[in-house]
Amino acid sequence: MGDVPHGTRRNRRRLMFETLEKRPADGILALMQMYKDDPRQTKIDLGVGVYKDATGLTPVMRAIKTAEQQLWEQENTKVYTGLAGDPAFSDAMIKLVLSDAVARDTIAAVATPGGTGAVRQAFELIQMARPEARVFVSDPTWPNHISILGYLGIEVVRYRYFDDESRGVDFDGMMEDLRQAKAGDVVLLHGCCHNPTGANLNMTEWQAVVEVLNDTGAVPMIDIAYQGFGDGLEEDAAATRLVAASVPECLIAASCSKNFGIYRERTGLLMAVSQNAEARKLHQDTLAFLNRQNFSFPPDHGARLVTMILNDEALRQDWMAEVEEVRSSMLGLRTQLASELQRLSGSDRFGFIAQHRGMFSRLGTTPQKVEEMREKNGIYMVADSRMNIAGLNAETVPILAKAIIDAGV
Repeated sequence: MGDVPHGTRRNRRRLMFETLEKRPADGILALMQMYKDDPRQTKIDLGVGVYKDATGLTPVMRAIKTAEQQLWEQENTKVYTGLAGDPAFSDAMIKLVLSDAVARDTIAAVATPGGTGAVRQAFELIQMARPEARVFVSDPTWPNHISILGYLGIEVVRYRYFDDESRGVDFDGMMEDLRQAKAGDVVLLHGCCHNPTGANLNMTEWQAVVEVLNDTGAVPMIDIAYQGFGDGLEEDAAATRLVAASVPECLIAASCSKNFGIYRERTGLLMAVSQNAEARKLHQDTLAFLNRQNFSFPPDHGARLVTMILNDEALRQDWMAEVEEVRSSMLGLRTQLASELQRLSGSDRFGFIAQHRGMFSRLGTTPQKVEEMREKNGIYMVADSRMNIAGLNAETVPILAKAIIDAGV
């Protein structure tokens, strides 16, 4: 090839992709890389939000393995499902999350690529229905909530949630902030064990939230991904069922990544619930339309496995038993850590760790002390001091407890 003519170089047009700007790095992904690069054998990963067993493995659940074997033997096509996914998956997940709290004919639902896909589709639906809507999000919430809302240009209003002193819910502050919502706004709420702090509302507090929602006319949206990891499958669904049964309409984004252990299969469901059953067809058609615009047909493999498990009594019982094993394991680690910290500190100021539920707890300390624990002890947690309890085992709990005390938390 010849040289580019001098005049062409001088008058070169600006290429499209030259206008791209560098985006902020994902803090958790950066933390993962730092952990991988750390040569210390005693390092502890408490940053990544995945369940790990005592050996550090995120295992494939027994029921998933069995269902995959059955599917491999029985499946005879890989043709597309519908735009909304397999209706049997929607039915099974709605039954799991909502049971009979609301009538099935009041719920529109579509399968999505994971829980984040359901959240994204929900935000798109909000923008389509109410372009001026504000979305109230807890402080803190998950980074993808803020990121997607910002990308879509939807106004974000933060409401208080975590009390740094008690390490519980700042319920009075939360209620005061939620009363500022207006009809047409959306309040994003965390289902059981879902807030990254590990602090959860009790049922009396949930009832008060429902009353505020009905008073203001704001629409609740619930993000739920950890059903079964708190107090049990039915107990953990109680708040979501209460909200769905008590308000005129709501959105629910559900993930199967955690409680079915199928993270990479990207399996989620978005539900739109309305007491106006006549509107269901419009809602269903709109959700299918949004799926078509974003990815057409949702992934099916994970959804099919979940459907098989929930609809087969033997598989369901085995899955429920393993979820209970996971839940009990995390509760045991919480109790052990709280007890060890009490022994080392001579106080009960870390009792909140045993009271929190799910995979996460927030220590409520400074980024500087988090960094000190990383540098001195190889303890990797997010800068705001959120830690994944499932990253521990019986041998590493004492190491973490000593690092926390030595850092002066």
